[in-house]
Amino acid sequence: MEAQPLTRDGTPWVPLYIESVDEEKCIGCGRCQKVCAHGVLDMQGLTEEGETCPVGDEEMERIVTIVVQKGKCIGCNACSMVCGSKAINHIPASAL
Repeated sequence: MEAQPLTRDGTPWVPLYIESVDEEKCIGCGRCQKVCAHGVLDMQGLTEEGETCPVGDEEMERIVTIVVQKGKCIGCNACSMVCGSKAINHIPASAL
């Protein structure tokens, strides 16, 4: 039988791991990227046509957050807690 992760007070805890960021909902504020201590997220530029480009490129129309190191996510959900646009999608460990 596998041990159930618990919080400090003994409450069962099910980590939810990052799966994706919805580029349509993301406003590019960068709060999620700043709060992630594990380098899971980064910022990416998008052109008017939706093509990726470097941040700051003259063709850049807007900036969004992207998942760059999915495997480093520890399931803390700090990114979701600071995302006002609800753009971050998570999955439970059982779905991996």
